[in-house]
Amino acid sequence: MIDLQMTLIRGSEKIIDQYQYLLATATSERERERFRQRINEEQLLLDKRRQPEQSARAT
Repeated sequence: MIDLQMTLIRGSEKIIDQYQYLLATATSERERERFRQRINEEQLLLDKRRQPEQSARAT
């Protein structure tokens, strides 16, 4: 289960990196806002996925 969790975390990090690239190259404010929104959504998912990992490290 830990391997799956780490895979999901790495996937989310890659998605965020890709959206950050798209944000940097966006040509309109509408695109930039959409990419910011997706980055925020993916960051929330990433934070939730990391919570069990952080709890396990604390114990």
